[in-house]
Amino acid sequence: MKSHEISIQGMSCGHCVMHVKEALNDVDGLEVEDVQVGKARVWYDGDQVAKDLSEKVEAAGYKVVSIT
Repeated sequence: MKSHEISIQGMSCGHCVMHVKEALNDVDGLEVEDVQVGKARVWYDGDQVAKDLSEKVEAAGYKVVSIT
């Protein structure tokens, strides 16, 4: 698995962090390391996981700006 940092737009408080963390925890094949306002660090392999995590975060009401 590789470590990736996700830049997330629309997060402004601890509740947002909790909401995004819950969304990320629903993605198969992904391990959440840390979630903070505006960003998250996760571990995964594969393009499908990246697509799935973007969909889950956006369904929760936030926008994935970048994944590095």
